[in-house]
Amino acid sequence: MVVELDKSIDTIQASRKLFLKLMDGLSIGQLNKVPEGFNNNIIWNFGHVIVSQQILCYKLAGLPFKIDETFISKYVKGTKPEAFINESELDYLKQQSLQLVNELIVDMEKGIFNNFTSYTTSFTVTLNSIDDAVKFLTMHEGLHLGYSMALKRIVNK
Repeated sequence: MVVELDKSIDTIQASRKLFLKLMDGLSIGQLNKVPEGFNNNIIWNFGHVIVSQQILCYKLAGLPFKIDETFISKYVKGTKPEAFINESELDYLKQQSLQLVNELIVDMEKGIFNNFTSYTTSFTVTLNSIDDAVKFLTMHEGLHLGYSMALKRIVNK
């Protein structure tokens, strides 16, 4: 990987660790709470960044997801929390959050992302390669981490 991508991967790993730290000390009820004026909760934002990485990196490259597709349909863009997420699912998402980034690194080193389909995000950023997707993820993950920081202030009152 080139140095710029190494920095992007470092940023994604750091944001995932911050997400995990942000959730520490909050109850499963607080993590599931959708405050008035919001469309989602902390768990949804966390699941969404994990699923988005899978879609933007693997699906756009025509590769299979590394996470069960039931999670894709629950956390994909345009969804919102439909049911209470239990501790078991949260634990699974926590475990997957860093593991999937590590698997992405290995897969990038293998060079398997060579059949990438261009995609224009809702931010009007066009992704033409795995490099573009990884760079975009840094901003996307920061955005959802920021939403979750705001949600934490509300649910932690």
